[in-house]
Amino acid sequence: MTALTVPAAPADDAGLRPVPWRRMAWVTWRQHRFALGGVAVLLGGLALYLWLAGLQMHHAYATVAACHPASSYACQNQVINFDTTYGATADTIATLLNVVPALIGAFVGAPVLARELEIGTFRYAWTLAFGRQRWTLAKLVPLAIAMTAAAGAFSLLFSWYYQPFFADGNSIPLDPKLFGLRGVAFAAWTLAAFAIGALAGLLIRRVVPAIAATLAACAGLLFATGLYLQQRYMTPLIGRNLFTTPVSAWIISGWWTKGGTTISQSTMNQIMITMSRQILPAILPKNVNSNDIKFYKGAANSQVLNYLLHHGYTQWTSYQPGSRFWPFQWIEGGWLLALSVLLIAATVWLVGRRAT
Repeated sequence: MTALTVPAAPADDAGLRPVPWRRMAWVTWRQHRFALGGVAVLLGGLALYLWLAGLQMHHAYATVAACHPASSYACQNQVINFDTTYGATADTIATLLNVVPALIGAFVGAPVLARELEIGTFRYAWTLAFGRQRWTLAKLVPLAIAMTAAAGAFSLLFSWYYQPFFADGNSIPLDPKLFGLRGVAFAAWTLAAFAIGALAGLLIRRVVPAIAATLAACAGLLFATGLYLQQRYMTPLIGRNLFTTPVSAWIISGWWTKGGTTISQSTMNQIMITMSRQILPAILPKNVNSNDIKFYKGAANSQVLNYLLHHGYTQWTSYQPGSRFWPFQWIEGGWLLALSVLLIAATVWLVGRRAT
């Protein structure tokens, strides 16, 4: 009978003297140092890019911020040029960073238990003085803390990197594309993805299928949260004729009424497009620069809205104010933390009772 075929004990043997936690942590480090190194390389490389690109971007924005008055044509033109130069790249980076927690969960969390179960070394490990549940805790908890701490530090850097776009009104704090990358949310998503991966590895017992299942589960959870949950963390506010809605507000929905009757959005769009096309040529100067057209289109739209307001139309807006950023962060971070603790506890419980 080889070491790999010795049956594992059904539960922790109370007669064995437990191995100290510090030694178990050292074993975890030795076994998973390459995975931790991979996360360090990934987040470190991304952090270096954000730092270098952020320095350049903040330097460019300093000129924009120094322009006064901010509402003048010249200052608005500088804002437009800044957003045109840096905005597309920043949006691409933000979109790609949303998959980082899922990658950490798939390639660090999923193999933690799945690899041992797939190759059979768990049969040896579970017969040692660790105890199978202590062995599981020693693997999951230090790794989870390390991943969460690294993600939390990275989110601070990203918030600094993206700050100019919040300052000039190009982005809002509650933007679903950015919300999960800032505050406590990024660390919470990383922890949840790791917990999902660990449980998937235990249930599937094979590394590659567990990685695929983790990616699918994280993608589904992220999609459902952004599409359905976040906007319902608190009851949205309803505003009337908010043509000057604060730039930090997250607009959930909007509709028009006239005389108490709701007008379809397609009808309103057609009305506004027609009127804007009539007004724009009247205010557009000759030989206008292509970069300046956006400014004049905004002025034409403002005139259209004022006309509609004075002719009996009412615009209703459902929105979440930007001041709710931190309450939303704590709500999302809280339920993700609770989910992570539940998944890790379920993993430890199943390890202690699962037949081998």
